[in-house]
Amino acid sequence: METLERVLSEHAFFAGMDPEYVHLLVGCASNVRFEAGSFIFRQGEEARDFYLIRQGKAALEMAPPNRPPMMIQTVSEGDVLGWSWLIPPHRWRFDARALELTRAFAMDGACLRQKCGEDPRLGYELLRRFSSIIAERLEATCLQLMDVYAIQS
Repeated sequence: METLERVLSEHAFFAGMDPEYVHLLVGCASNVRFEAGSFIFRQGEEARDFYLIRQGKAALEMAPPNRPPMMIQTVSEGDVLGWSWLIPPHRWRFDARALELTRAFAMDGACLRQKCGEDPRLGYELLRRFSSIIAERLEATCLQLMDVYAIQS
């Protein structure tokens, strides 16, 4: 039988993480699903979770004023969606929309922040892992903006 702890420990995001930490994080996880076309989160809303995508595909989008939404990046099975839960003021910086039926593990941000406060080594480990995700999203955003400005020129 597959346990949530085993599934999380096998996810690429948690690769090499101390099994004790994975055991702690299981208490912050829940299964969620999003129908195609539904929003997973909206820019400006409170960022309560991050998501480990198990199946499906979602788009990260930003909505410039007076323009249609611009797709920044797509995420799919094995990817992580969301980092805003980690950094105050804990508000989403983008929209995320399911492009197809998407199943994920939602990791509760308040639960995670509490555990990180109790164990700063865990906090550092998560911050280290999320830093690469934040950098990747920044790069994807820059590339999209360069495309937009290249089209306008």
